[in-house]
Amino acid sequence: MESRRGPLKSAVPSNVVSPVRRCSRTACGRPAVATLTYVYADSTAVLGPLATYAEPHCYDLCAEHSERLTAPRGWEVVRLLDGSAPARPSGDDLEALANAVREAARPPERAAEASGGARTADPMEVARRGHLRVLRSPDN
Repeated sequence: MESRRGPLKSAVPSNVVSPVRRCSRTACGRPAVATLTYVYADSTAVLGPLATYAEPHCYDLCAEHSERLTAPRGWEVVRLLDGSAPARPSGDDLEALANAVREAARPPERAAEASGGARTADPMEVARRGHLRVLRSPDN
């Protein structure tokens, strides 16, 4: 329907609704990262990764509220891991990374001594500083 002033516009501006889902907790405007669902028959609160769609019987929570979540007395909280999230590095991974950094930072002479023999020089390598190498052009 049009009036003399032109087409009617919505009373609510379209930029008010954000495409980012927000935490369901009162007065919290942080983005949601997890979804909470209550299973009343089992007295269980299930906290998992953010659901694909917002459901009326589920609650979206931000990182802070999902970490601090407690259930009513007698209820169990089940926290489902997000399979798409990267796994935290183990102690072995961190040790291997530290060893690789130490090895890369060693001067070439000490690296050859540590490896137990003379270092075979790469004919393309002109210079080396830590883990960085300067290579000769293949045309030369």
